[in-house]
Amino acid sequence: MLPLPADALARMLDLSRAIYRLKQNEGWLRALADRLPAAATVVPDQPSLLMGYDFHLTPDEPKLIEINNNAGGLFQHGGWLPQPAWSAWRGSLEERLLAMFPAAWRTIAIVDEEITKQPMYPEMEGYARLLREDGRRVLLLSPEELEARDDGLYHGDERIDAIYNRHTDFYLESSAMRAIRAAFAAGQVALNPHPRSYALIGDKSRLADMWRPGLLESVVDGDTVAAIRAVVPRCVPMGARTAEAWWASRKQWVFKPAARHGGKGVMRGSDISRNRFAQLDFSQMVAQQVVPPSQVEIDGERFKVDFRLYMHGEAPIALAGRVWRGAVTNFRHPGSGWAMIKVKGE
Repeated sequence: MLPLPADALARMLDLSRAIYRLKQNEGWLRALADRLPAAATVVPDQPSLLMGYDFHLTPDEPKLIEINNNAGGLFQHGGWLPQPAWSAWRGSLEERLLAMFPAAWRTIAIVDEEITKQPMYPEMEGYARLLREDGRRVLLLSPEELEARDDGLYHGDERIDAIYNRHTDFYLESSAMRAIRAAFAAGQVALNPHPRSYALIGDKSRLADMWRPGLLESVVDGDTVAAIRAVVPRCVPMGARTAEAWWASRKQWVFKPAARHGGKGVMRGSDISRNRFAQLDFSQMVAQQVVPPSQVEIDGERFKVDFRLYMHGEAPIALAGRVWRGAVTNFRHPGSGWAMIKVKGE
């Protein structure tokens, strides 16, 4: 069980809420308007399901490393990850999860690429059981199993009300997502998490926008600017500097594809080879200031630690920890994986 100080958790919650509010901020929306893909111009009326805010702890502040648009990890070994006592919760975990799904969603498709082959498939089955117990009709499908018709999105003869989207084609650009894209654009199916949420805060370019000179200052007050930048490590579009400048300072940075999910394609500058560095497409990447994760000892071995706060709009839904070894987050080493949290000092 990983200890998490209550004051650090409070900062994590405040920061997550402040970033969520950017999605309704007219100045933020104007600043990004010309960079939104077509799918992100559709404005759903629900917050995104299970936004995951990933933090490293430092002696001074928690630091936001990444925002996940369809965060997983809550279902482990056949059950929901036990949650710590925390005054911010409303109801049980299962009640909080169900409350995210509007009552009007009677027939729900949980969708992912080659869904039965996904490591998180047992978790998706867990959501399906939870929703079925609430009287919903739930199908677990790959996107190719859906068909867009004149009056909506179908699986066989069954019309789909809503999609819980676990696919990482966030902008619905692949051919596999064509039917979903057409029905979503026509307003014939609800889709959540949705492209607009990813475009406005999930894309890693948004972390760089939070450090773009003058942008935040033009849309929120000075205290909010200071609060966000105290917790969000400095992030810079790689196209803003020359290859020589990045190489010279590489040990200070983590290089990340702007539009990839999780840790895929992430490279620490201290570990990258000159040949691999030369292959980077700077126009599609950001550099984030290195913030080493805290560590914990398990069975005599040191593991790195981070913390994920799951949110639905401004409402906290769940907490989970991850422990791992290596340069980036992975669970290949024995003893690594998802972990329960204990909130200390509340």
